[in-house]
Amino acid sequence: MTSTPRPAAVMWFRRDLRLADNPALAAALAEGTVTPLFVLDPGLLRGAGGPRLAFMFRCLRALDESLGGTLVVRAGDPVSVVPAVAREVGASAVFAAGDFAPYGVARDRGVADALRDVGATLRLVGSPYAVDPGTVRKDNGTQYLVFTPFSKVWLQHGWAAPIVAPSPASMRLRGAPEIAGQPIPADPELTATLPPAGERGAWDRWEAFAADALSRYRDDRNRPDLEGCSRMSPYLRFGVVHPRQLLAELRPDKHHDHYRSELCWREFYADVLFHQPHTAWRNLQSKMDALPLDTDARATARFRAWCEGRTGFPIVDAGMRQLLATGWMHNRVRMIVASFLVKDLHLPWQWGARFFMQHLVDGDLASNNHGWQWTAGTGTDAAPYFRVFNPDMQAEKFDPDGAYRRAWVPELADAVGYPAPMVDHAVEREEALARYKRVTGK
Repeated sequence: MTSTPRPAAVMWFRRDLRLADNPALAAALAEGTVTPLFVLDPGLLRGAGGPRLAFMFRCLRALDESLGGTLVVRAGDPVSVVPAVAREVGASAVFAAGDFAPYGVARDRGVADALRDVGATLRLVGSPYAVDPGTVRKDNGTQYLVFTPFSKVWLQHGWAAPIVAPSPASMRLRGAPEIAGQPIPADPELTATLPPAGERGAWDRWEAFAADALSRYRDDRNRPDLEGCSRMSPYLRFGVVHPRQLLAELRPDKHHDHYRSELCWREFYADVLFHQPHTAWRNLQSKMDALPLDTDARATARFRAWCEGRTGFPIVDAGMRQLLATGWMHNRVRMIVASFLVKDLHLPWQWGARFFMQHLVDGDLASNNHGWQWTAGTGTDAAPYFRVFNPDMQAEKFDPDGAYRRAWVPELADAVGYPAPMVDHAVEREEALARYKRVTGK
């Protein structure tokens, strides 16, 4: 008696480089034999700097190892690559997690159309979020543009329990037809030291954080001189862990509640971008388009000094040097350096956002750019432009002993070779507020 061949399916990995709690993978395995695929999409690779590319390649190698070496890697436009793979393996369905970013939505529409031409369908199952963007709405069906009411509804919505990782035997990947791929690219040349990649690296990091710093998270998270952050953002960026998995680790407790809120901020910004995709690089508050900004040669020179950590403000320079050395920056310091760029130097927030996206391992369009807009006063906060961070006061409050600044700005030890402050903060604060008043009359 001969067995009936199982249908073939393709699992298209994107921002879900894991086996555990992967609904799209589970759905693909339920369909039949699975060909795991990752597409090196030039449209996305162009916007990623060396640290993020290297971390992604390392996570892909870890995923391939978990898959028993069966991951098929192809380079090219997914609109042509994905249907070609589906045709080669005789798949009637391609499974993937939903993508809600502007580029991803358009790409998936094109892939779905192209798959129909080869007799296959694109099935989007799950997403990189606990609650999909577009789900949380006001009673009248419109979106939220303020975090607190969004978060209350988000918490009430809830999320499913994590799905356990499939066993190697249940995956049946070796039953899929063997097709040609290409090697995962070598890491680009780096100066930054990156975190360990893959699911094991992610959970090692989480377990270390949960065993110690999580119990003090609300108190310590704003202190760059302490190990108070989880540093899970690179793993969340590439879906090496799902936020649902981390939410399942939390209990009712003031520190756990605060961490839960930080996960919600990530989903809030994704929701804002989903509803208003133009805000990736344009002001959410269009009235701020008229704000005078500096973009001349002098502004460019100041921007270069900011990028290199040579502003003469130690907390700003420490943050920029941490970014260049590690591909990561403490969240409080991200706000400080962003405020300095837009309100002390009067430069476009987009300049800083692009530099961050080039250097951050965890660079995520929604979180990064709407975080910048929040600081710049062009985004979701109700009255943010009057918030001008004083870098010296921020340093005194959040790095009281100077340990963080000394760690990244060693010139402070003997004051030799360190530049004088490039601007007078008090003067530039008044200038920023004066420019705002000319725009709004307030």
